[in-house]
Amino acid sequence: MGGLTFETITRSLGQVGITVLLILVASVVIELILYFLLSKVWRSRYTLPFMLVAPAAVGLALLVVYPIAFEVALAFSNMSLKHFKDPTFGLAQGWNNLRTVFTQPVLKQVGFFPVFFRTVLWTVINLVFHVSGGMALALLLNRPMRLRGLYRTLLVFPWAIPQVIACLAWRGEFHFEYGFVNVMLTRLGLSPIRWMTEPSWNFAAMCITNIWLGIPFMMVIFLGGLQSIPKDMYEAAEIDGASGWQQFRNITLPLMQPVMTPAIILGTIWTFNNFNVPFFINQSELETSDILVTALFRAAFEYNRYGFSAAFAIVIFAILFIFAVLYIRATGGLKGVYE
Repeated sequence: MGGLTFETITRSLGQVGITVLLILVASVVIELILYFLLSKVWRSRYTLPFMLVAPAAVGLALLVVYPIAFEVALAFSNMSLKHFKDPTFGLAQGWNNLRTVFTQPVLKQVGFFPVFFRTVLWTVINLVFHVSGGMALALLLNRPMRLRGLYRTLLVFPWAIPQVIACLAWRGEFHFEYGFVNVMLTRLGLSPIRWMTEPSWNFAAMCITNIWLGIPFMMVIFLGGLQSIPKDMYEAAEIDGASGWQQFRNITLPLMQPVMTPAIILGTIWTFNNFNVPFFINQSELETSDILVTALFRAAFEYNRYGFSAAFAIVIFAILFIFAVLYIRATGGLKGVYE
């Protein structure tokens, strides 16, 4: 088993056990302090709710708030592998990192804007297929048919399996010599495609893989929304002589808007930030196939530009935040939530 021995396993389990024990002890200490302050000192009526929320609040602070704050601080530094022990912080460093994001190559060759436009193209292509394919399958599965449960199970399978395993399996299918796609093309008398070395075909392979992975999620969401629409509305429309397309346009789409809006926002953010598919399918690490998150990963962990990468990450967050706000305002799909 190589370097994996019984002693190594025992030592690792012991370290995990110590960590879990420290977390439990810290939780008990926090609960006791809160109980003393709220119940004995301040005589609060909300002692129990605060005690129940406290561990989760502390966990969120340590796992979410602190990393974000550290990321922002890092964006205002020149930290890199060269300045790892003695970084300098300041507004000048932050401005320099932000300017570098937009004016210099993200890695070696390609700048921010080509990578950004490729990421937008990647997101639009995948989201169009996810939404249209998911809606089509949801409409089909919402109709009475035999073995409908079996069809639903089979169609959810691509989304249910671990994404890394699916990506590695698809990468094998795009192998130049032994991949299923090229084998079939060769048998049809066509030339095999260099999926892993030609930028355009590598981008196409990324899209094919992610479309296959993403349609089942949209199908499940849309199917739940379709099943919540009252059947009598369609029956009344049929009596009035409405066609299938008219029913879809005037009944299904408006009533599905509260479901589609958050699903599309989540799908956009997940696709925009999808790391596994572009990283594993882009086996040759082509800069011409990178999207923003894979370029960010390489800048941080292959080129060790930590301050630059932190500023880069904040730019990506700002882009997605602006998109989400504009999309919610434009569609009005969440009016019932904030009004």
